[in-house]
Amino acid sequence: MKIYKFIWAAVCLTPLLLLSCNDDFLERYPLDEVSNETFWNTENDLMVYNNSLYHLALNDDNVPILHGHFDGFNSHWGSYWFLDEFSDNLAPRHDRHAFFQQVRAGKQIVPNGGQWFGYKGWNFVRAINVGLENYDKADIPEDTRNKYVGEARLLRGWFYAEKVQKFGDVPWVDRELNIDSDELFAARTPREEAMDKVLEDLNFATENIPDDWGDGNEPGRLNRWAALAIKSRLCLYEGTWRKYHGGSNAEMWIREAAEAAKEVIDNSPYAIYNTGDPENDFNSFMRKIDISGNPEVMVWRRYQLGIYTNHVQSYFSYSGGATKSFVEDFLATDGKPISISTLYQGDDTIEDVFANRDPRLRQTILHPDDTEKYNYDRGDGRDYPRVVGMSGGFTTTTGYHIIKHYNADDMIGKAYNTAESPAIILRYAEVLLNYAEAKAELGEITQGDLDLSINQLRDRVNMPHLMMDPPMDPRYANDGVSPLIVEIRRERRVELFLEGFRYNDLKRWKQGKKLEIPDMGVQWSPENQARFEGATVQTSVDPESGKTYIDVYKGTDWANPVFDEAKHYLWPLPLDDLAQNPQLVQNPGYN
Repeated sequence: MKIYKFIWAAVCLTPLLLLSCNDDFLERYPLDEVSNETFWNTENDLMVYNNSLYHLALNDDNVPILHGHFDGFNSHWGSYWFLDEFSDNLAPRHDRHAFFQQVRAGKQIVPNGGQWFGYKGWNFVRAINVGLENYDKADIPEDTRNKYVGEARLLRGWFYAEKVQKFGDVPWVDRELNIDSDELFAARTPREEAMDKVLEDLNFATENIPDDWGDGNEPGRLNRWAALAIKSRLCLYEGTWRKYHGGSNAEMWIREAAEAAKEVIDNSPYAIYNTGDPENDFNSFMRKIDISGNPEVMVWRRYQLGIYTNHVQSYFSYSGGATKSFVEDFLATDGKPISISTLYQGDDTIEDVFANRDPRLRQTILHPDDTEKYNYDRGDGRDYPRVVGMSGGFTTTTGYHIIKHYNADDMIGKAYNTAESPAIILRYAEVLLNYAEAKAELGEITQGDLDLSINQLRDRVNMPHLMMDPPMDPRYANDGVSPLIVEIRRERRVELFLEGFRYNDLKRWKQGKKLEIPDMGVQWSPENQARFEGATVQTSVDPESGKTYIDVYKGTDWANPVFDEAKHYLWPLPLDDLAQNPQLVQNPGYN
């Protein structure tokens, strides 16, 4: 059974069950209507109810966990591709993406109501808890029932962990609430207590959800391997947060992450997609409409005309473009950082940037010679790259166009909101990265662990293996971590770009100060000035190299970004919620 089908089958079920109640035991229930008293009987009833939870999770704003592309016009901001705009990976300037710029610059204001991906979606928790209070009514074997209990608890734990990552303490609720429930006016549950409950949910899920639901997984329900992958992600976040920010049991959480990832590596059917074509394998499957059967894709969302669609391909330009900081993190082909590699050709021209670099760079950022290959921007014959101010076509704020997810076939000739670009929600590559980082943070990593994880990703693109004693990149010498952890973090940034990880990674590593570094673009060399004739950009001189670069936010409200260590690792609670329940208390620094 496929998500894009079963989500619609139960679209009306949840509100019906949430509202139905009857205290009169003499009342006869209509035989042709669903009610809470007559529904919970069979396995199919539990399955259909959980289908409705997947439907609620389609709202990527309210429930940003199974994050894909929000429907229709909302895909211009609600796609997981654009979450990197909170970080130093992308440099948006479009007015419609002002919120990303605001958070990135450290100028976030306290909202009245829920912000994008913010303090909302609590109806999702209520729907889960309604199910959990009723699943026992079904006259089915316990192990059958627990599959659906585990599925619901996985979604609840994931939802709460995401809220903890943004807001810290959260109002943990594990039962159905009504309008007079005391919990509605209670204080927030302390972070560590809430996360203990999250771990209970995750453990129950990984112990009871089946390895395979028999639905083909193309796409399908969250299986046990997906639950383990999610657990590895959430436990790694919590463990490294506690390690670098302070907190108890950091090692326990990191070990849970490592063990969950290792279970997937050792026993799951997933593997890195590798056909032996290092110049194309990294991005080829990310640019397809149908990714059924791909061994690397663990969870994805299908979009189909007439059922559920997006328009996300047309909004690439809203993201601004990739930053100089991101582009410079790709290694040279000798496996060394460009800061110390003799193979690096510099950045006087775009072509120089790509010379002798990790092949993933050319499969992430558009090389001028690949414009025709990718049929970029409708194949209209314009020269690329292009910068803001130049007439016609896609432009960037930085000069670095994104090609990683680009699919011309899903844009050319298609009317508004008829596109079908899929969303890859979980892929096996992340599990490998989670494992390597967790083992390194535990101080237990071996060369065998690197070969099992990071080096599988490097093998796909014919890059030299990461060894246990890499040289320290001078640019990261002050981060307070070993050269090996620097390289594992770099690998994560390069591999998972435009998949929504960078902002959370900087937060959990306590590296928020990196967001104070201005976002720069291509070198404003004489060659590039001639090439980008008509561009309207601001520039600044790099004090270290003496070279001039595009300075994306110079002269705007987002120039001179700030990051307050005592404030900006968490988001503010909305004023409306604080007014309704003063015991919630605002996060530090936002009063």
